[in-house]
Amino acid sequence: MKNKLVILVIFFSYLIVNAQTRKIDFTQYDLSNGMHVILHKDNVLPIVAITLTYHVGSKNEDPERTGFAHFFEHLMFEGSANIERGQFDKLNQGAGGTMNASTSQDRTFYYQIFPSNQLELGFWMESERLLQLKIDSIGVETQRKVVKEERKQRYDNQPYGSILEETFERAYKVHPYKWMPIGSVQYIDQAKTEEFMEFYKKFYIPQNVTLSIAGDIDIAKTKELIQKYFGDIPKGVSDIKKIELVEPPMKEEVRDTVFDNIQLPLVLHAYRIPAQGTPDFYALDMLGSVLAGGQSSRLYKSIVDKQQKAVNIGSIPFPLEHPGLFIAYGITNVGISADDLEKAIQEEIDKVKKELITENEYQKLRNQTENDFVNANSTVVGVATSLANYHVYYGDANLINTEINRYLKVTREDIKRVANKYLNSENRVVLYYLPKSAKK
Repeated sequence: MKNKLVILVIFFSYLIVNAQTRKIDFTQYDLSNGMHVILHKDNVLPIVAITLTYHVGSKNEDPERTGFAHFFEHLMFEGSANIERGQFDKLNQGAGGTMNASTSQDRTFYYQIFPSNQLELGFWMESERLLQLKIDSIGVETQRKVVKEERKQRYDNQPYGSILEETFERAYKVHPYKWMPIGSVQYIDQAKTEEFMEFYKKFYIPQNVTLSIAGDIDIAKTKELIQKYFGDIPKGVSDIKKIELVEPPMKEEVRDTVFDNIQLPLVLHAYRIPAQGTPDFYALDMLGSVLAGGQSSRLYKSIVDKQQKAVNIGSIPFPLEHPGLFIAYGITNVGISADDLEKAIQEEIDKVKKELITENEYQKLRNQTENDFVNANSTVVGVATSLANYHVYYGDANLINTEINRYLKVTREDIKRVANKYLNSENRVVLYYLPKSAKK
């Protein structure tokens, strides 16, 4: 038994060291129908990850039909012309696979992980729902109920559940980021089956999807299978227009109060920040770690541990394709007012604006950033996802090997500079979440 444990420790240590030092090689090309394909071979384990990143999120929706992108995250599991309703999950699980999907403001993402000998099955399943998804009244009505129930559980009936909706609708007045991917129940209820078909025909087309594969594959054979299952899918006829709306700069602080079914008040600061991939974004991302990145962060150590003014404190980074948000929040301790907590948060923000972070903090931050970067690409699905994201958002899949250098170029002076440039009262939304009993 001890020998087996030693072997396992050595094996996983090898994987970690290998992930830290290896360059991730990949092959990429376009099919004639416009689908972009990225392939990464990793024969360490006999598994393969198949990911499809559709470049459509909630920002691409009609303002009077919000929630469509997320709705399709569910509808895509309804089956196809050759896959019966309810069989998609069973096919995956029956072949020893796992799968999931997610929707953001900028994209809708699907993945399946299989034993590598089931690669062709995965391609067939994905090609089926790209080419001929089943969209009918039964599936639409089924998913209406599912989506509405999800909204109730995650947003409407969850303490602080509406916090992101309340924040984004105040932070954006023009840009479609002002609504969240969950969308509106009202619009989902109003939408007709034909409208979902139109959305599918517009956005679920080969030239709007990146197929990224990582794992135990043979590159030449995989290319043949991809051509077999995806090469003949017709190119979409819709012209997908880029979002040209630009949110004007904030000129003054937006401050508001939300009364919720909660016991302890919450204080939130949301600052407008540049889009992901811009130079200042990297400094702001690292600043977020300094302030609220875990229990060793400044906000946690000062306000939770030392002052005991909060029971929880943290940061929610929103790196987005267009300018996003830098969010810091805290939940008050018993007997502490929201005003007291906000004052404590502001004091810590003022410190990083006035003084450079210490050399020890800076080195720890760099080490953590490198560790996070490695961990994100330590699995085949992580690699496939990163490759697709870098291609879709930056047009450069090789950033999977080089983006870490952008972070490591950030200096202590950069962190202080962006704190002063962006973490200002005229560039933020401040929300207080208070118990309903506090409403007069």
